[in-house]
Amino acid sequence: MTAASAARLLSGFPDRLPGLRTLYEDLHAHPELSFQEFRTAAVVAERLRKQGWEVTEGVGGPGVVGVLANGEGPVVLLRADMDGLPVRERTQLPYASQEMGVDSEGNKVPVMHACGHDMHVTCLLGASAQLAAARGEWRGTVVAVFQPAEEVGGAPAMIEDGFLERFPRADVCLGQHVSPAPVGLVGTRPGTVMAASDSLRVRLHGRGGHGSTPETTVDPIVMAAAVVMRLQTVVSREVGAAQTAVVTVGSLHAGTKENIIPDTADLRINIRSTTPAVREKVLAAVERIVRAEAAASGAPKEPEITALNAFPVTVNDPDATGTVLTAIAEVLGGERVFTLPEPLTGSEDFGTFGTALGVTSVFWHFGGGDPALFEHIDPDTLLTDGLPDTVPANHSPYFAPVPEPTIHTGVTALLAAAAHWLCAEDERARARQEK
Repeated sequence: MTAASAARLLSGFPDRLPGLRTLYEDLHAHPELSFQEFRTAAVVAERLRKQGWEVTEGVGGPGVVGVLANGEGPVVLLRADMDGLPVRERTQLPYASQEMGVDSEGNKVPVMHACGHDMHVTCLLGASAQLAAARGEWRGTVVAVFQPAEEVGGAPAMIEDGFLERFPRADVCLGQHVSPAPVGLVGTRPGTVMAASDSLRVRLHGRGGHGSTPETTVDPIVMAAAVVMRLQTVVSREVGAAQTAVVTVGSLHAGTKENIIPDTADLRINIRSTTPAVREKVLAAVERIVRAEAAASGAPKEPEITALNAFPVTVNDPDATGTVLTAIAEVLGGERVFTLPEPLTGSEDFGTFGTALGVTSVFWHFGGGDPALFEHIDPDTLLTDGLPDTVPANHSPYFAPVPEPTIHTGVTALLAAAAHWLCAEDERARARQEK
């Protein structure tokens, strides 16, 4: 049933692929940092209006929401994120980003779509065009959400900007993320599918002085080094082997010159966890270690620990997840759809929408990795062994999904999943007529 419905929604789609590839390359070449996606938002809004959607701009910052009402029926929310990352691209692609931006602290930084959000925007715009062109094949309302700032938690900003009151209340929320898995594959799991994330900024206070007389100082760089090394024991010695957690120090800044011991050192720490108990244990351990190392070093002042952002665990409704996997498999083929054996340690704020609305959510991943990178590798082993080191992952300066058939896969997956809700009544009517 879903395959036939999806096929009708996909009618004429191959003709759109060249234009969608051009769109993807343009978005990839012009990434924007979180909450600065104004060019991307303008492109999205213009295309949605031309397709016939009711468009609202400026939701939660540069966010864009399109609404397409098409008679009585379910309300389905489809979401894509738009922001890039402060990464210098090294792909050498002809459409590689050369963009520079200014981050939230005023620093000039290179910008790249190193997490594939340009692909997400392209796929949702492809799906929105198909839905607008095939109004006779479905019933209900689609809310297309183009979210800013996923990398720093932009979904709550849209909710706080009156999202629940301003737009039709969804019955189901659907979202997807491109991954470095082989292109054409689609995977997810029921229950917890992605980890929670907590980011902290830590400032360690020392007492500066001349590099030739360290005995007159309290060196915050040595203090920071001790913190970094000690934090590596949290997961290895305080988290059970069957539990999942990650602690990463992604940034450490201190000093201006080789012979000057500075007054402070700044660290940025990221924590991933998949259960509330592990999350609380790891957060407590990180704070304990930071404060203990400062005390052991004779710091003249307590360290400052500031929460930067927090993402909840992404949880898929079990029944709806089975429905979505079946729907996508009917269209793409069962050999290309799989169930993840365990949650991913990456994080997402997509679940914010379903939680705020109190409705079912399903989030899946689709591969965009160049087939050449997976020669002589059995795809089944990727579930147990992970990606080979030669495959650039999300946030790498070399990460760039191949445009095709990634775009085709992403649009098809969105429409196949949505068709289960949007085309159900039409399918039942067709079945009755056939009898």
